[in-house]
Amino acid sequence: MTRSLAKLVLLPWWTIQLATGAKSFLDNPLIGSSRLNALGLHVGRVRMAQWMTARRRTRLAAHLDPVDRDRFDRDGFVEIRDFLPAADFSALQAQVAAFHGASREMVQGHTITRRFAIDAQARRAIPSLDSFLRHPRWRALARYIASFDVEPLLYIQTILTHRLDGPPDPQINLHADTFYPAMKAWLFLEDVPAHGGPFTYVPGSHRLTPEREAWEKQRSLTVRDEECRMSARGSLRIEAAELAKLGLPPPRSFAVPANTLIVADTFGFHARGEASARSTRVELWAYGRRNPFRPFTGFDLWSIPGVVERRIGLRWGLRDRVARWIGQPWTSAGMKRPADD
Repeated sequence: MTRSLAKLVLLPWWTIQLATGAKSFLDNPLIGSSRLNALGLHVGRVRMAQWMTARRRTRLAAHLDPVDRDRFDRDGFVEIRDFLPAADFSALQAQVAAFHGASREMVQGHTITRRFAIDAQARRAIPSLDSFLRHPRWRALARYIASFDVEPLLYIQTILTHRLDGPPDPQINLHADTFYPAMKAWLFLEDVPAHGGPFTYVPGSHRLTPEREAWEKQRSLTVRDEECRMSARGSLRIEAAELAKLGLPPPRSFAVPANTLIVADTFGFHARGEASARSTRVELWAYGRRNPFRPFTGFDLWSIPGVVERRIGLRWGLRDRVARWIGQPWTSAGMKRPADD
C-alpha cells in the first residue's frame, strides 16, 4: 500500500522528467518501462532531441568555420592541432602546472580523475586562460556542438591511470553519454601517447541512422535487467564487435601532441583508451549539456557574469549537502597541483 501510494505521488514528477534530459532507466519507471519503450517512448525522445538539436545548431552555424562544420557533421568531432599560438600555449602550460588550488577526485576502477574548477581564483592565477576562453573558434565550436549559446563548464582535469588497486576503469568501454547530443572538449596540455589511455571515438556515430535507432530501441527494452549499471542509468555501452552491424567504422584513437583541441558530440560512441602503463595526463576539459528539448539557444542564467565563475563550486556544494541521499562521487582531495601524484 505504501509503495503504491509513493508511486502515485511521484507519477507527475516522473512524467515531467520525460520532457527533460533525465536518462536513467532505473530511477524513472516510465523511462525504464519495457512496455512503453516497445511502443516507442525511448526512440521518440531520441528522435525529438535530435530534431531540436538540429534546429538550434542551424541558428548557431553562422559563427562557425564552414570547414569545421563539415568535419563535425561528417565525423561527430573536430580535431585541431596547434590550436593556440605557441607563446600563448607555453604560458598556459606553465601557469596550469604551477596552479595550487582546491581539488576534487573521483575513482573509477584503476583510474583517478582529478578536477579543479575554473573559477575566479583560477582565472586570476592563470591569466593565460583568456587566450583559450576568448578564442572565437573555440567559442563557435563549443556552442554549435552543444547546440546552445551558453558558457560550458570548464575544468583543469588530470587523469591518473593504474592506481595500485581497483578493477578496470568503466570509461574504457565504448559508450554514449546520454540519449541526446551533448558537447565535451579537451585541450591537451601534454602529449598523449598511444599507451597513455588516449581519447577514442567512433567516427560518424553521432548520427541517428535507422540502424542506430533500432539499436536504441532494442537496448531500451532490456537495459534495466542488464548487469551494467552505467548502461541502466542511461549511458548505453556498446561492444566494438557491434559497430559494423550499425554501419560504423572501428574506433579512432587520438594519440596527439600537446596543444591539440578535440570537441566532440558525446551522443557518439566514445571511450577512454586503455593505458598500458601508469600515466598522468593534464588537460583543460569542458562540458556542455542542457535540456535537449529547450527550443531556444540562449537565456541561460548560469552564463551571467558573476554567476558563471561560481557555477562549479555551487554544484559541488549542493551535491555535498544531499550526498547522504544521492551520493557524491566527487570527493574533496584538498589543495593540490594538477600533476601531483
